[in-house]
Amino acid sequence: MTLTKILTRWYSEHKREMPWRTTKNPYYIWLSEIILQQTQIKQGLPYYQVFVKTFPTVFDLANASEESVLKLWQGLGYYSRARNLHVASKYIVDELDGVFPATYGGLLKLKGVGDYTASAIGSICFGLPTAVVDGNVYRVLARYYGIYIPINSTQGIKEFKVIAQKLIDTRNPGDYNQAIMEFGALQCKPSSPNCSVCPLSINCKAFKNNAIDQLPVKLKKTIVKKKYFNYIVVMTVDNSIIIEQRTGKGIWQNLYQFPLIESTKSLSLNLLKRNEIFKEWYGNDVTNISLFNKEDIVHKLSHQHLYTKFWIVEIKNTNNHTVSISDIRKYPVPILIGNFIEAFFDTTATIE
Repeated sequence: MTLTKILTRWYSEHKREMPWRTTKNPYYIWLSEIILQQTQIKQGLPYYQVFVKTFPTVFDLANASEESVLKLWQGLGYYSRARNLHVASKYIVDELDGVFPATYGGLLKLKGVGDYTASAIGSICFGLPTAVVDGNVYRVLARYYGIYIPINSTQGIKEFKVIAQKLIDTRNPGDYNQAIMEFGALQCKPSSPNCSVCPLSINCKAFKNNAIDQLPVKLKKTIVKKKYFNYIVVMTVDNSIIIEQRTGKGIWQNLYQFPLIESTKSLSLNLLKRNEIFKEWYGNDVTNISLFNKEDIVHKLSHQHLYTKFWIVEIKNTNNHTVSISDIRKYPVPILIGNFIEAFFDTTATIE
């Protein structure tokens, strides 16, 4: 039996029941694929369910405000996915009359859609024989064929795509693509897979050569930068608080935060008071300063670790934009700040 047939048979017996597997509606498939990029199913499933309930059609998503979309996305990370999702929905509605493109090339025109997502939507919804290659597929193919080319190299990306394309079941490409991804997620797991019950083990080169832990090969990660964030949580006498919207193309674009001072090292209270930016912003208006967290909160992103302090600053008055403390939870914020908000207004909670 061929690798393709083994995987599709395995999938029919072992696949998990997921709401997006009961439909071929491209809107729902697209939503699931974008939400599950760089996100595990157990974390992404509740978000998918909320998005479908809140925005049941692409028209509903397109007509929503970016702020409401970001708020719903809060906690998933990689917020550019949400912004791209929103932009693409407007394109589908405004330029395509709400009809999803049914070709691989057309799908690639959607903001935030690359080869993997276009291949997944195209094969599942429209029967296009386009192979998906994600982390699970890389792992299955690298181990089965004993391929040591780094999966994140230019050569590796090209060669694995060629191999995947040769294997696809042209009669039922959607099920095959889902089969190989599901197999990588449940059977050919990253660590300690149970090879004794694997239907591919008899011909798996990594298993024969005792090289399961060596494959797939990945080039060394980018050096992680260390940054020091000091959030100034400004409280006024009338129970309002200063927040601002992040701009630019950096992390958390268009999300809200407290005024931020970046420093080259962790600041003490005395160093904060002497900081030129802090003095320029608040001058002699400060009546009290306290540190919410005694130790830096380390928030880890893919390419940077943020060592964060939340300074509670009480002032007499301010000309800055403020919101009522009772409304602070309405704004879309990074999970780091969301955790602080919950902990700050609930003294029994902690932030991590």
